[in-house]
Amino acid sequence: MTNFQNRKVEDVWLAPSLLAADWSRAGEQVAQLQSAGVEWLHFDAMDGHFVPNLSFGALFLPILRPHCNLHFDAHLMVSNPQERIPEFLAAGAQSISIHVENQPHLHRLIHQIKDGGALAGAVLNPATPVETLNVIVPELDFVLVMSVNPGFGGQKFLPLALQKIKQLAQLRIQQELSFKIQVDGGVVAANAGEIVRAGADILVSGSGVFGGPRTVAENVSALRGAIAAAF
Repeated sequence: MTNFQNRKVEDVWLAPSLLAADWSRAGEQVAQLQSAGVEWLHFDAMDGHFVPNLSFGALFLPILRPHCNLHFDAHLMVSNPQERIPEFLAAGAQSISIHVENQPHLHRLIHQIKDGGALAGAVLNPATPVETLNVIVPELDFVLVMSVNPGFGGQKFLPLALQKIKQLAQLRIQQELSFKIQVDGGVVAANAGEIVRAGADILVSGSGVFGGPRTVAENVSALRGAIAAAF
């Protein structure tokens, strides 16, 4: 079991969100991310119902797989995850996270993901308390804390997420659990250190990686520097 009381800088991973990528050259950018040393790629699947936007489905995972060997992480912002989970598993997702807000059968879906051979995560929207996970948290591989209201990229980080990250970090130490804490929304070099110090292990970043005048590699380096400074 990971000793989260003695975390090291290498225990913190970057998961660039491909929602912010230039899809006219997505394969090239994915290869750049691998060269830059990121660990995960984050796929934000939106259905236009659970969140007010459409993005992409499972078919993009096998399209991008030839360009890298990174961990493929699927975040399902959809109203019917029970139907989408098999598609993403078949497409090669190595971790899948689902929202707690619309799932009366969360336990069943978490084990559907696990039985399919992927890591399973539960997602908390900004207004959803950590306590909603009290029963299921021992069975989770990770918890995704939304630090923006989901549905659109480029939003600013909501500081209220920091307390939830701290609460989850304390919970896993108290209960001697091994789930990781993932954070998604408004993560940039300027706030990455504060997020890591609160207890986050996996930082999802879209515009922080793909935005601005700098290259993808330069943005990843800036995030890495901010993470290192947190230790």
